[in-house]
Amino acid sequence: MRHSLWIGIALFSFLAVGPADLGVAGEGSLRGAINRRQAARYPWHGGYYHTGWGTPVAVVVPPTVESQTHWGWGVGGSRVTPIRHQFGRSWPGPGQYDRSMFRHTPRWPNDTNQFGAYYIRGPW
Repeated sequence: MRHSLWIGIALFSFLAVGPADLGVAGEGSLRGAINRRQAARYPWHGGYYHTGWGTPVAVVVPPTVESQTHWGWGVGGSRVTPIRHQFGRSWPGPGQYDRSMFRHTPRWPNDTNQFGAYYIRGPW
């Protein structure tokens, strides 16, 4: 009886703590590996520069944030996408960007992605 009680407690604690680790987008998790792979293939910006800075602006959010909302005008214009990119500890510093590489914000933007501010997860 006592043996099965300890097995039940161990099983309960494993089930209570185990899945909580799977939901975190940490460095060692499956979701973290997917984020690193996608971040290596795609740029962190959306191709537009911020009008106040002349380059794309990184809006740093906590490292536990997993998704962002893009608001668009029109039918079906809003969407939720994962935040893939994350600043690392070995970040070399600001990069050199040429404004001609990016498009300016349109006079009448139809999506929040066109404002030149993009979410980036902070380092762990």
